[in-house]
Amino acid sequence: MNLETILKRKNYVKIGLKKINTNHFEVKAKINTIKGRFILDTGASNSCVSIDLADKFQLHLEDSDTKAAGAGAIGMETKVSSKNEISLGKWHYKNFNLVLLDLSHVNTALTEHNAEAVDGIIGADILEKGEAIIDYKNKCVYLKKQVFKF
Repeated sequence: MNLETILKRKNYVKIGLKKINTNHFEVKAKINTIKGRFILDTGASNSCVSIDLADKFQLHLEDSDTKAAGAGAIGMETKVSSKNEISLGKWHYKNFNLVLLDLSHVNTALTEHNAEAVDGIIGADILEKGEAIIDYKNKCVYLKKQVFKF
């Protein structure tokens, strides 16, 4: 029995990943039903969207006192957006909070390496919520569906 069969029996869904020129993995996701392209980043504590795309993803912004750091930038101003819905393939999560910040430094680095700019980053918050299992060899991530018991 292979990994995919075992995980499907345990209520996981398979989501394909694409390796880009920078050796990052890209994943397609929908936020509030709007399609986007994201980097899968196990080192990012929170999933985030580029602040200039708030309207595209229908995000309602709230002020945040938190400063963001990562990918060579520190002390970046952030906003938050709560009560969003995110979907990766057949995996869905409602009432999801996102961090919004300027991702121009990330996208500049990507485009300098002939990779396309991304809309945001899928971080450890989603990976943890979905009890993620990353299969690097087969370029996919498995996320466990939420089962609601009545």
